[in-house]
Amino acid sequence: MTAYASTSELEAGLDHVRAAPSDEGVLELIVRRPAVDEREVLEEAELDLELGLVGDSWSSRGRSGGRPANRDAQITVVSARAVALAARDRDRWPLAGDQLYVDLDISRDNLPPGTRLAIGSAVVEVTAEPHTGCKKFRARFGMEALELFNSPQGRALNLRGINTRVVEPGVVRTGDSVRKL
Repeated sequence: MTAYASTSELEAGLDHVRAAPSDEGVLELIVRRPAVDEREVLEEAELDLELGLVGDSWSSRGRSGGRPANRDAQITVVSARAVALAARDRDRWPLAGDQLYVDLDISRDNLPPGTRLAIGSAVVEVTAEPHTGCKKFRARFGMEALELFNSPQGRALNLRGINTRVVEPGVVRTGDSVRKL
């Protein structure tokens, strides 16, 4: 097996991504990023109105230019099926850098901005802030994955994930239901 999935392998998996449940799915993985390039896989996490995922570096890291963290990019949610295509091995999923990995159709048509998702006892809201692949994603999963995930088709499916903000704090656990409200 090569380090990266080929374009044909990635494209062959898109029907599986499209077949994800549209209204209710499952939280497959929770990842906290305590510092840049660090990952902690959690069974349970607290989602907070101000801090996002408690213990994650989102709020302290901020944005480029010393600007404060963007509340509309507080929690990143990604399709577990899409990450599985790029990562090839479940142990590599956390490298994507997202916090919540769900088995749910997160496409733009199914989850437009303003859609709310109940996860465990928390509720997050999809924001219009785009979530795109970057040079780190390319280094970890290859140019073919980056190009497909950022293509018009990839963006429509939100292969790289979606940004959300916490609207009701609560606790989320791996295996929790993820329901479109």
